[in-house]
Amino acid sequence: TLASYLDITPPDNRQAVFDNLDYLVTPPVIEDYALMSDIIGQQLGAAAAGTVTVQEALDEALTGKSNERLLEVQGRTYQLLANPVRVNNRISGAVILVLDVTEKQKAENMRKEFSANVSHELKTPLMSISGYAEIIENNMVKPEDIPKFAGRIHSEASRLSSLVEDIIKLSRLDESDKSIMMEDVELYQLCKDVEGQLMLRAKERNVQLNVDGQMAVVHGARQILYEMVYNLCDNAIKYNKADGKVKISVGYNKERHPVIRVEDTGIGIPKEEQERIFERFYRVDKSHSRATGGTGLGLSIVKHGAILHDAKIEVDSTPEVGTSISVIFGENSMQSRV
Repeated sequence: TLASYLDITPPDNRQAVFDNLDYLVTPPVIEDYALMSDIIGQQLGAAAAGTVTVQEALDEALTGKSNERLLEVQGRTYQLLANPVRVNNRISGAVILVLDVTEKQKAENMRKEFSANVSHELKTPLMSISGYAEIIENNMVKPEDIPKFAGRIHSEASRLSSLVEDIIKLSRLDESDKSIMMEDVELYQLCKDVEGQLMLRAKERNVQLNVDGQMAVVHGARQILYEMVYNLCDNAIKYNKADGKVKISVGYNKERHPVIRVEDTGIGIPKEEQERIFERFYRVDKSHSRATGGTGLGLSIVKHGAILHDAKIEVDSTPEVGTSISVIFGENSMQSRV
């Protein structure tokens, strides 16, 4: 029986047993919620004893109907699959399978949210382009104003192009594209290249931008590493204050792991928002973000780029004081020995 089998199963292995086997549940075992608690943990056992969801699933299975339900327990999502067992055309019990589908559910929710956000973000510039083009087509614009409207169309088209490019980048990172070339990359020079690219934009916003540190080498994808640093610095400039500063530091931590740190004196990020800033299309200050442009995917690219390079990200920020974001590279991204 199930009880006998579990009696000879070490406690540490019972979760693994439950995760991989279907169990024949007969009425005496159904009522033994203490046994269920031993198998799947105190939280689920306690919840099962106090909810009708499990009992309903079992009752329905014992009437001959297969069914499945979702059970929310302490922030986790479980899928209950209940099926009747027939012997000689008679229902003699039920087979119950409980699966922890928390991560699957989160991924599905993220996919739905991403699809909705992509639709919205694509629709906005397309509607603007269509509107401006229609006004020009219908001769509703003075000849001297046509260049201004053409400029707006170009601006929205550029924004749309950037959005599509960022979506493609994320797609490649999500799928761990094998065509991504890995090589030894010197991070200090990489950051100097980013500094040169963004210097004009920083001056336009009265922000001082500089690179400090030492040579540090990682084995990675040069273009993705460049985009990671570029996106961090671009955000640091966008969300800074007049006469603010952005500092890029390159070096090693005490464990001799390469580190890139981008610090700014900008608007900062509230504590409750800091875990969400790497979500796709998430914006802390939506009105400010819209005014400064961007696709809302920059930090998500940073996050996925960090995963590709066995790196972790640390955020330290205080509203109205500034933000520091560090990318700390792991053992797998250390310089190759070839």
